[in-house]
Amino acid sequence: MDPFPLDGKDQGKMSSSPGIDNGPAKIPVKSSGVDVWRVSLDAEENSLDSLQEILSEDELIKAARLRSLKARNHCIASRGFLRLIVAPYLDVKPGELRFQYGPHGKPALAEKFSNSGICFNVSHSHGLALYAVASGSTVGVDIEKILPDLAFAQMAARYFSPKEMETLQKLPLDQQREGFFNCWTRKEAYLKARGYGLDFPPDRFSVSLVPNEPAVLLDHTSDPREVSMWSIEALDPGPGYSAALAVLNRQAEKSGPDIAQTPVVQ
Repeated sequence: MDPFPLDGKDQGKMSSSPGIDNGPAKIPVKSSGVDVWRVSLDAEENSLDSLQEILSEDELIKAARLRSLKARNHCIASRGFLRLIVAPYLDVKPGELRFQYGPHGKPALAEKFSNSGICFNVSHSHGLALYAVASGSTVGVDIEKILPDLAFAQMAARYFSPKEMETLQKLPLDQQREGFFNCWTRKEAYLKARGYGLDFPPDRFSVSLVPNEPAVLLDHTSDPREVSMWSIEALDPGPGYSAALAVLNRQAEKSGPDIAQTPVVQ
């Protein structure tokens, strides 16, 4: 699958490495100082060979453990494109990058790159990936394929806040699926930016979800200060997908909130 066309909205394309075609392309974002790159993970065999050459040993081992060929190829492509995208921000070769992971798996740059100020986050769904990269801002991104047969009402009842459930149920039936994915991706983007795992109850905060209304963090029962600290933005990754971006506001970043916990270097 080729990267989705955005009808001329692409802000720029990254130069591909030898043997890698259809490289990452930027999609429009409103947040200042943040780039979001979109790329298909369904790479051709020659592209996968090139991507494998820049991966670390632990990344190759992780990919090899996956059962299906498609999952292995997507893992290789996801990690390889991460390196291709982030490396130019640091003016280094992709293979030189080192990563570390928080307690719940949030990735970050490690070793000599840990104080570079470059933050990133990755999300992929059904062969399409988004990479958010920022200088000096904590970011989270989420993308989801809009599945027509997903029993979204049951998932919403389990994970959404009472305010979100009330808003979703008041939507016309033909807008509820879109509203669900708006809410899901915005909540995921925030949780990923925060580095939270599944142990943080997602019903303790609310986001907007009504189609065509601005994306925003509405409330946070655990810490109301979070509402003013974070910006949420809806993204347009292409037809059939929903996506969102969460960015820690610059002033909040300077105040030093407890975003990153003790990482594990790999």
